[in-house]
Amino acid sequence: MYNPQLETFLCVAEAGSFNRAAEQLYISPPAVIKQINLLEDSLGVALFIRTHRGLQLTAAGHSLCQDARYIIQYCKDSVTRAKNAMQESAEVIRIGTSPMTPAQFLVNLWPSVQQYDPGIKFQLVPFDNTPENAREILANLGQRIDVVAGIFDETMLNLRRCAGLEISREPICCAVSVHHRLAQKESLTVQDLYGERLMLMRRDWSHYVDLLRDDLWKNHPQIQIVDFDFYSVDAFNQCENNNCVLMAVENWRYVHPLLKILPVDWGYTIPFGLLHAPEPSAQVTRFLQAIRMAAGRPAPG
Repeated sequence: MYNPQLETFLCVAEAGSFNRAAEQLYISPPAVIKQINLLEDSLGVALFIRTHRGLQLTAAGHSLCQDARYIIQYCKDSVTRAKNAMQESAEVIRIGTSPMTPAQFLVNLWPSVQQYDPGIKFQLVPFDNTPENAREILANLGQRIDVVAGIFDETMLNLRRCAGLEISREPICCAVSVHHRLAQKESLTVQDLYGERLMLMRRDWSHYVDLLRDDLWKNHPQIQIVDFDFYSVDAFNQCENNNCVLMAVENWRYVHPLLKILPVDWGYTIPFGLLHAPEPSAQVTRFLQAIRMAAGRPAPG
């Protein structure tokens, strides 16, 4: 942060001799003289007048002596502030948020989370929900983003190379356009979907979705299943524009203003929670524990 020769210079100025300064600094007098000579050469000024009675500060030396104390103390304070800032930032959990990964449930839980760990703060980090971002962010959780809320299962976690803390089991619902014939209902039966095109994520994306898919294929062939590859706003637009039915969860109710999410009586659910790095930092681990306790989830094992 500053030239260490400044500390030697101050010691010499206060001691009044190279020998006494050398004793205080636990180095040899020639080493002290060398440092002062180097400092004078680098500054281009003489700092001391050498006399047989000892050393006297020059006008430049007096000026530097006053400033050096300030410089050294300011630098020390600056390091302290930097360390404090690092500790404060370490307390901040960066939560990735997008239309498909809303953080509202965390906002709702936050008063309870702070009861268990009042030092934790959070910062929302918005991102575009694209296939490329999903791969990049989820494979590198803990770098720019610490956690992301969403639906998942072991298949998806293995695919994205991340881990998950399950908060709840969300009922698998259906989203329909507000102009769709089913939008007049408050809940659906499986039979209500007969003759409809139901958009489901492709096979092998989620074990839970595949269970639903297999049930519909076997027992309800009257429902036409339409595969798609990635959950994004585009999928919601496709649902609305093509008058399809889209598999959804209640947490997505604000993704698209022209879609209505309805519960279905088929009894299928999917895990919902926080995606995080396989080996989260100590701070994220504390956060996850506070979330688990606030949500009333038992500790694993």
